Amino acid sequence: VVEALGAVPWLEVVDWAGAALLAVGVFFCLVAAIGLLRLPDTFSRMHAASKPQLVGLVFVCTGIVLDTLQWRWVVLGIVVVSLQILTAPVGSHLLGRAVSRTESAAPADLVIDELAEDTASSSLHDGS
Repeated sequence: VVEALGAVPWLEVVDWAGAALLAVGVFFCLVAAIGLLRLPDTFSRMHAASKPQLVGLVFVCTGIVLDTLQWRWVVLGIVVVSLQILTAPVGSHLLGRAVSRTESAAPADLVIDELAEDTASSSLHDGS
């Protein structure tokens, strides 16, 4: 078995692994895009925009690193994924809060409206 492993062209294995990761990443990004178009309400669309898109981006960046095998792509991939991890939750939170404040979300869609409870108990009563 060890003799057979020595004959494996490792660069070809890494290329195939990179291509597979790219394909998986593209699939997750496609699922996120379809979710944005097909899901019924804003909160479901926010979930589709943030969760599978981030996972797809991680797979795509890892696939690019494996395909290129260059350090600059490793650094760039880490920076891109880190910035996305930092900004995606903040953007989703702000969008959800804006939708809740403008009351464009149907109250029947919300099981528990914690933001309404927080703003009702606030001493300012201005929603901040």
